[in-house]
Amino acid sequence: MSENENVDIVDDNEYVFLGRDEILDYDDIKVETVPVPEWGAKAAVRLKVLSAAERDAFEASTVTVKGGRQKPNLANLRARLVARCMVDGKGNRVFESGDVARLGNKSSKALDRLFAKCQEINGFSDKDIEDLTEDFGETSD
Repeated sequence: MSENENVDIVDDNEYVFLGRDEILDYDDIKVETVPVPEWGAKAAVRLKVLSAAERDAFEASTVTVKGGRQKPNLANLRARLVARCMVDGKGNRVFESGDVARLGNKSSKALDRLFAKCQEINGFSDKDIEDLTEDFGETSD
């Protein structure tokens, strides 16, 4: 098998190649509006695409270390992701980390819808979430 056998060959004339400044200055954090009828007839919230650093922080939060061993952290998983993605009209986070427990007490139907939209816009598949929260072969303490 040659080194290039699995590489797609593209015509460089089809693309505009970006430099450092174009990449760093490009606004690629998109926001979507999602209706939440459980919170009022015309209620809606804004959910944003996480930055790579924010996604890494969320993924890191799905694991705890206890006694030198990793264990999945499923506590308020939906609320934790929704809290990271929900923003106001200026793009600022609506919820602080300390709000997650209270947010987790809201309607599961509403949070499920928002969680699914957060997964979708951030490219999380069900398999990604499953992998993040899988049991690491630990027995219960």
